[in-house]
Amino acid sequence: MQVSAYLNYPGTCEEAFKFYEKALGGKLESTFTFGDTPAAGDVPSDWKNKIMHARLTFNGSEIMGSDAPPDRYTPAGGFSMSVQAGSPEEAERFFRALSSGGKVTMPIQPTFWAARFGMLVDRFGIPWMVNCDPPAAQ
Repeated sequence: MQVSAYLNYPGTCEEAFKFYEKALGGKLESTFTFGDTPAAGDVPSDWKNKIMHARLTFNGSEIMGSDAPPDRYTPAGGFSMSVQAGSPEEAERFFRALSSGGKVTMPIQPTFWAARFGMLVDRFGIPWMVNCDPPAAQ
């Protein structure tokens, strides 16, 4: 069994997933818009190019997402996306990339449990934790 996050955006999914593709070194495997569906004729013209589904893979993981219509969108809350880095340098690289244009809520630093740990909310409103285990635990 695999569990994946499915993120919703208020019309910024395409921009967010291109940002994550670069920040995480991933690959955008698939995207399709509301206009690409059999129901395209019923989609408002200003929503046809919004993302109905996107899938990004990176380091054996995946995240998926879509744009939620305005009456169905709720800002992210009550969770954090968590990235486990393989080295302190990789953790710092992920943290710098993901925090670009966002808000750092805990600077990346060594902690008693990690070689590096930091928290942020990216420019799309998604909360992230970046962690790198200490050398003995890796």
